[in-house]
Amino acid sequence: MINETDYVYWLMCIRGISSAKKRLLQETFRSARNVFYIEETEREACWFLSEKEKEILKNEQKTSVLQERAGRWAKARREGIRLTFWKDESYPEKLTKIAQPPYALFGVGERCFSWNGITAAIVGARDASVYGKQMAYRFGTELAKAGVRIVSGMARGVDARGLEGALEAGGGHWAVLGSGVDVCYPRENFRLYETLKQEGGILSEYLPGTPPLAENFPPRNRIISGLADVVLVMEARKKSGSLITADFALEQGKDVYALPGPVTSSLSQGCHQLIRQGAGILISPEELLEDLPYKLQKLLIEFSKKSSENEIMLESPEKLLYSVLSLEPKNIQDIQEELSLPRGKVMEGLLNLEMKGWIQEVSKNDYIRLK
Repeated sequence: MINETDYVYWLMCIRGISSAKKRLLQETFRSARNVFYIEETEREACWFLSEKEKEILKNEQKTSVLQERAGRWAKARREGIRLTFWKDESYPEKLTKIAQPPYALFGVGERCFSWNGITAAIVGARDASVYGKQMAYRFGTELAKAGVRIVSGMARGVDARGLEGALEAGGGHWAVLGSGVDVCYPRENFRLYETLKQEGGILSEYLPGTPPLAENFPPRNRIISGLADVVLVMEARKKSGSLITADFALEQGKDVYALPGPVTSSLSQGCHQLIRQGAGILISPEELLEDLPYKLQKLLIEFSKKSSENEIMLESPEKLLYSVLSLEPKNIQDIQEELSLPRGKVMEGLLNLEMKGWIQEVSKNDYIRLK
């Protein structure tokens, strides 16, 4: 049975139509399914599509194409890959506020689409110095202890050490890849990749199986900064991907902080450039937390209290089931397809969650969260 995510995946696979225009298509026709079934007159009325794009869309509106894509998406789901898309309830609200939000995001990991809390991006040089790596790890650890969630690109050097420090203090952190979520890059960070799958999440706007092409990384950086409330640059050369992330953050109205270093070090030149341009100076995690805008400090305090009061102690299958539910009713069939779990396991888990008071069956086989 083909459902909305199959149509979303079909739309995601279309080359030659930008993410922005895919969002427009879905908003115009209210769902990806409706986009697939639009007729010639409706397609011609899409003022935002060029003639070439209209022809591309027409060629994709074939049952054989949809079935092939649905088969690929079914295989991806069986491998634990999940999908959220524009206007979906699990789509991160922070990304709706940036200039170029992705039409959809793929994710792996139990907490890949859990967006609550204050988030900091820790980014920097791949060939970082010992000092840069130590500071990335320290800020990652201490901020995570305070309840801040860390996001980075999982590159070698600063990105990886920041995430490793955060994971030392607890789970719930993310990496955003310039490849498919099923492609670990760089390969040397495989252990970190696997840990994030278990304790946090891996995200990407690229289709599963996409290799880590160079042109994918600058667009990837806008998602990192988009998901972050603040961006911390640990070490960066004058021309660096980290500065691209910082530029995106400034365009998005985010606060940027940079780590000072030796004036003789090329690895600190990018950071010093940011500081000259008005970035905050990273002295210590404690000072950074005190320097956060009042609204972020307030949210951090409120979220920490809420987390302490409502810590959910559930077995792993129950956590998975709970994570896909929301305040909108979801049918048991959709839950089973999304998680690729046996129906018996799904029913058992839902019953346990209902008995514990975490969910409710609001109509026959339709469930919602209560907390």
